[in-house]
Amino acid sequence: MDASNYRRVPVGVVAPRDADDVSAVLEVCRAHGVPVVARGGGTSIAGQATGTGVVLDFTRHMNRLVTLDPEARTAVVQPGLVLDRLQEAAAPYGLRFGPDPSTHSRCTLGGMIGNNSCGSHSVAWGTTADSVRELAVVTARGQRLRLGQGWDGAPDGLRALVDGELARLRTGYPELPRRISGYALDALLPENGVDVARSFCGSEGTLGVLTEAVVRLVEAPRARVLAVLGYAAEGDAAEAAAGLLPYGPLTVEGMAADLVPPGAAAGLPRGGAWLFVETGGETAAQARARAQAIVRAADVVDARVVTDPAGQRALWRIREDASGTATRMPGGTSQPPGAVGGSEAWPGWEDCAVPPARLGAYLRDFRTLLTAHDLRGTPYGHFGDGCIHVRIDFDLLTEAGIGRFRRFSEELADLVVAHGGSLSGEHGDGQARAELLPRMYGPELVALFERAKGVWDPDDLLNPGMLVRPAPLDSNLRFAVLPREPVDVAFGYPSDGGDFSAAVRRCVGVAKCRTTEATGDGVMCPSFRVTGREEHSTRGRARLLHEMLAGELVTDGWRSTEVRDALDLCLSCKGCRSDCPVEVDMATYKAEFLHHHYEGRRRPAAHYSMGWLPVWLRWASRTRATAVLNTLAAVGPLAHLAKRLGGIAPERGIPRLAGETFSGWWRRRPVDKQAPDPGGSASRGEVVVLWPDTFTEHLAPSVGRAAVRVLEAAGLRVALPPTLRTRGGRRPVGDGRSRSPVALLTARRGRVCCGLTYVSTGQLDHARVVLRRTLDLMQPVLETAAPVVVLEPSCAAALRTDLPELLHDDPRAGRLAARVLTFAEALERYAPGWTPPRLDRPAVGQTHCHQHAVLGDAAERRLREAAGLTGDLTGGCCGLAGNFGFEAGHFEVSSACAEERLLPAVRDAPEGSVVLADGFSCRTQLDQLAGVRGRHLAEVLAEALDGEPDGEQEHQGEHRHHDHP
Repeated sequence: MDASNYRRVPVGVVAPRDADDVSAVLEVCRAHGVPVVARGGGTSIAGQATGTGVVLDFTRHMNRLVTLDPEARTAVVQPGLVLDRLQEAAAPYGLRFGPDPSTHSRCTLGGMIGNNSCGSHSVAWGTTADSVRELAVVTARGQRLRLGQGWDGAPDGLRALVDGELARLRTGYPELPRRISGYALDALLPENGVDVARSFCGSEGTLGVLTEAVVRLVEAPRARVLAVLGYAAEGDAAEAAAGLLPYGPLTVEGMAADLVPPGAAAGLPRGGAWLFVETGGETAAQARARAQAIVRAADVVDARVVTDPAGQRALWRIREDASGTATRMPGGTSQPPGAVGGSEAWPGWEDCAVPPARLGAYLRDFRTLLTAHDLRGTPYGHFGDGCIHVRIDFDLLTEAGIGRFRRFSEELADLVVAHGGSLSGEHGDGQARAELLPRMYGPELVALFERAKGVWDPDDLLNPGMLVRPAPLDSNLRFAVLPREPVDVAFGYPSDGGDFSAAVRRCVGVAKCRTTEATGDGVMCPSFRVTGREEHSTRGRARLLHEMLAGELVTDGWRSTEVRDALDLCLSCKGCRSDCPVEVDMATYKAEFLHHHYEGRRRPAAHYSMGWLPVWLRWASRTRATAVLNTLAAVGPLAHLAKRLGGIAPERGIPRLAGETFSGWWRRRPVDKQAPDPGGSASRGEVVVLWPDTFTEHLAPSVGRAAVRVLEAAGLRVALPPTLRTRGGRRPVGDGRSRSPVALLTARRGRVCCGLTYVSTGQLDHARVVLRRTLDLMQPVLETAAPVVVLEPSCAAALRTDLPELLHDDPRAGRLAARVLTFAEALERYAPGWTPPRLDRPAVGQTHCHQHAVLGDAAERRLREAAGLTGDLTGGCCGLAGNFGFEAGHFEVSSACAEERLLPAVRDAPEGSVVLADGFSCRTQLDQLAGVRGRHLAEVLAEALDGEPDGEQEHQGEHRHHDHP
């Protein structure tokens, strides 16, 4: 599968290392009559990156920038090079590659050439074909050609074919900037320069296999300004777009309000639709003047001119994520029984293009056609070029829905042609539109396309079924193989109607998880960035789960070893839950799979040693065995044996247990400082319940002690959750310290637990037991207004999301989830007048991946700023990720994840920096891989409150040295 609606099963995949490998593959496949499909990032939306033969994956090895010549403004690239890597290499010279699709962080140059991709800056710099100078190509019969201008590299017979059809080529193509459909044979006309390389662009891998390209670069503006123009409605924005082109903008992008995620509209001007118009200049003042001139000339409801680069990136992110967010729509009537309330929308008519001056009229007719077929879609895209993207809520699961999909497609093709447009304006025809090309070009020109294909590929070896002699647009649909009845699962999947198949269908293949470098505060997908293998991306894992449900290729269902092995390197970082535009939640899917995979069977040793960690640590504390265990863990042979028996990586050190638990310290505090019973009569805002998570309780009680110190300094009274509950549901008898003899006789003892370790290892039945016991203990707290403050981000995320999704039948779960606050959120909400101590030091570290994905870190940022801790924490994942980095076989990937951003940031930190790490995993990773002591923000603030000197050790980056790696 790619990013389309289609699925074809290949014979196999080859990752060639050079052109010789490509030739060898073609030779073998030609001898056996097996088709060959070239593939880059797999972000194609029309199905052209799928195939039944051998798929050539160029992203593994043939992904280099060969040379870059800033004087000539050219670059030599291999087909698997990701666009962003070329942009990064060109930027120091003030250059860039002109076209920039929204998938720029993962699409490849080979795929862009194959589809003739464009992007948001095409009004300034055109399509990929406009940026191609020479192409090195291997034909299906093994001939190596160097395509250029003036018939350079043309295969035998191509010139004669063109010379015999000059009249048809001169009259058969519509004139518009985004005409991508069909073969660009008109580029071979004498008046068009006889450009063989240009005519090859957009051929979707059907004419030859690209092995290298010489591409043109353009000068990047020194300054850019973004003008966001607000209009009352989509039609108004569409009508206005063409009128802005004479002002020379770099972009004219459009989108309507129904595509903007909740909360994102805050940065937009008033209106129901917007144009994003970017201007450039030699100076910021020049770019701003151009933007302001456009605002003055535009008839708008409201406008905003954004000069700040960070503000521009935030606004562009809304537009770039539209290809994913457009696939989830509220309400609707077109879905089949059992589907998720019309929330699913699909590509298929993703990028039709019409002359820009006709865009407003076309959109009105398009909306009318949608209504006539009882379908919904949200258009957006390149309004300045007349190119519209849209996801439509087709029912692709039932025969009736698929029939409507075909009828709509045929009528829309006629509508596009009536407006003088192209069926494809950016993403190519593939299987989605090639069948309808005769409606655009007529049968004679399509027959000429077939003859051209025969000249290049007489054996029809390359990507058959695309462009010429196409497969029907309603065949090979990827949903056809999925089960129609809901699958019995443990989690509730509330956003997918409880249907696991619908949850898996969320992945539409936009491949944001395939970014090769973490940028900004993003997390997804750390294991893919380490291995570079598709099966270790969120998309790859989702597609394997798709095949598991289908049962055709992965035939052993939940027992599948293929799915298990792909999920094994999933860190459960939850980054995809926030970074994926459609919020695929692979951590939950992994827990679900492990639950079923090991049901009734022996589990890996790590599931018992680390999955049951709360039990073992409580046992060690109750038996007062912590000192003995710490001593034994320091003995090399014994530690090695323990790690081997527990399924723990031999490279890992075993963390030391605290000599005194956090709750032990809490019980021996002076009585006059004890906080009131959490079920007592204290008014709202005075009492907060501090959650004693397993890590704070047994491994890092200093974090809990520091949090109590800061919360009390802020005027809050701290209580711990009850540990005893009387029979018959009476009120609690304590908050972690009661020793009443009567209570001991009449109450049940227990400890609250978020169930994280059981969930992450897929022990969901036991997780339910633990979480129900927790809800029983927390019942008195839930009867008050007291918030629940959780210091460990992974535990807070588990309570916010895993608890209500796993106990979806217990209303108390949602109530507790709604009470959960992070340390900074509690201070901000319940002690708004408190001012933290000033540290005035730089801070370095990494935002916890669960914090980023589930909790958000806005309150933490504000608290750090108020305390004078300067600098931003990095994104990415520390790589330890709870049990993941401790499991045998994961150390290499775990440490590579840490080396991506966290460890370099700490090494490069200014002298005297505070190393912040709110998660126990992050602190452990820093300790074990870098000898650096990371601290929770609560510890840093408590230390400042008490006036304790940071100490020479802390000022020098807080390094500590260890014998272990």
